This record gives sequence, structure tokens and C-alpha cells, in this order.
Amino acid sequence: MNLFAFNVLLAIGFMIVLDSFTLQSLLAGFALGFGALWLTRPHASQTNYFRRTLTVLNLVAFFTKALVVSNLRVVWDVITPGQISQPGIVRVPLDAQTDFEIMLVANLISLTPGTLSIDLSEDRRFLYVHVMFMQDVAEVRRELKQGLEKRILEVLR
Repeated sequence: MNLFAFNVLLAIGFMIVLDSFTLQSLLAGFALGFGALWLTRPHASQTNYFRRTLTVLNLVAFFTKALVVSNLRVVWDVITPGQISQPGIVRVPLDAQTDFEIMLVANLISLTPGTLSIDLSEDRRFLYVHVMFMQDVAEVRRELKQGLEKRILEVLR
């Protein structure tokens, strides 16, 4: 059985023991199960489960922070007099190669307020992104590549 499925079973067992079937008890059980599996990792076969789980959590935390910050920027632009936004379109070179990688990068960019993936080049090497706040093209490109795309590729590869 793979370690993720075993960790889920541990989390469900934790919920049954507590007689609490909530998201919080599931997450607590998953965290405790992860810790127990991590302690017994010398007895497990070679696996990248622990590294991959941490990279997924890193991506979720990064995306959540980006979501909150971009929401606040858009709200501030809407409620203040005048316009602080400087919209533009930037061409971002992609390291993502498979359809799934490109789709995930483009969709997570579009889910973040203030940015929208608008096109993919014919050779699938560049993604065109509309950005609401673009003071510096190189900085926007760096944030998208070193932030979101890098973390997505760490999870998928």
C-alpha cells in the first residue's frame, strides 16, 4: 500500500477514535499520521512521499498567500479614488512542458485576482498573461516563473 493511502487510513482511524467527523479532525489525523510515518521512514522502502507532501503544502501556502495579497490589491484599487492599476500583457517563457503542467500553471495564474492567462504560443513555450498591476515587466515575469510555476513543477516532477 502506498504511504498516502496509509496516511489517509490513519487519519480516518483518528476520526473514528475521536468520534469527530469534521475537516479539522481529518487534517489533525493526517498530520499525526504523517508524523508517525515520518518517524518510521527508515523501515519504509525508498519513497519521495515526505518530500512531495511538503512541496504540495508549500504550493498551497504560496498560492493562498498570493490569493490574499492579490485580493487586497484589487480591493484597494477599487475602493480608493483614482486608479493605481497599470494593466499590461506580459509574455512568460514556460518551463512547463506537458499539457497538465501548462494547464495547471495557466489556471492557477487565472485564479489569482489581477492576472489572467490569455493565450499560449503555437510552440507552447510562452504563456501570455494579462496583469492588472505591472510596474516592471521583468519583475512580473520573475514572480510568475520563480513563484507559481517553479512550485507547480516541484510538485509534479
